[in-house]
Amino acid sequence: MQIRPRRSVLYMPGSNARALEKAKSLAADALILDLEDAVAPDAKETARRQVCEAVRQGGYGHRELVIRINALETPWGKADLEAAAAAAPDAILLPKPNAGADIARATDALIAAGAPDKTRLWAMIETPLAILNLADIAAASRLPKARLACFVLGTNDLVKETRADLSVNRRPALYWLSAAITAARAYGLDVLDGVYNNFKDVEGYRRECVHGRRLGFDGKTLIHPDQVAIANEVFAPPEAEVAFAKKIMAAFDLPENRGKGVITVDGRMVELLHADMARRTVAVADAIRERSQA
Repeated sequence: MQIRPRRSVLYMPGSNARALEKAKSLAADALILDLEDAVAPDAKETARRQVCEAVRQGGYGHRELVIRINALETPWGKADLEAAAAAAPDAILLPKPNAGADIARATDALIAAGAPDKTRLWAMIETPLAILNLADIAAASRLPKARLACFVLGTNDLVKETRADLSVNRRPALYWLSAAITAARAYGLDVLDGVYNNFKDVEGYRRECVHGRRLGFDGKTLIHPDQVAIANEVFAPPEAEVAFAKKIMAAFDLPENRGKGVITVDGRMVELLHADMARRTVAVADAIRERSQA
């Protein structure tokens, strides 16, 4: 089982050369080098050059590198995509797709620009129309030559567009969050939770990370390096969970249990589906351990 941890995915402004260099020393699983929201219009071209040069030069170790381009219908989008394709990051993050056709067009553009096979496509889920069309967007991962690999929740944009109030809790957002997770899982995609804006509110941020993990997110997008450690902790399987997963796997491997669909482990009924879940838990833990040792 191939697992790539995406517990902590940190946005870095593409116009800030110092931040791009600092990112090489951070413990984030992935970096989103941003050409869109974090960059003023008069700095777009400079940011594009800096980000693509940083990706080409490398030095980021195990960190997955993702370039967030401007939307293709903007004055910068086409040039962003072509430059990013040539730089060959691990993925390109597409803002504001509203339907599967948007994913198909971006995929065709990536291929036409010569992006290597390793460069995947990630999709921001950040408009009400995208929420309504989640199944259609996710289904684009099954098209010929598809590259879609991950959803990223743009909760700030969704708040703006829907006028929802998340100041007390995320109950008004549960529909978006759960729908995105369900659509992603239906088509084998990873899915990342949105950002937590108040990076100084450590307890509130931890609560939101825990909430996101319980909902089923693979990790969280971040706006500040100080948020990395908590995301890495919360979105990693706890030791007790890994230990019990190994017990389940071992129990199903016993000669007397082979061929059985249901067994008992530590007084709990366990089915074959739990064995599948256990194998994934152990694979995630192993991937995280290997990364920490690299």
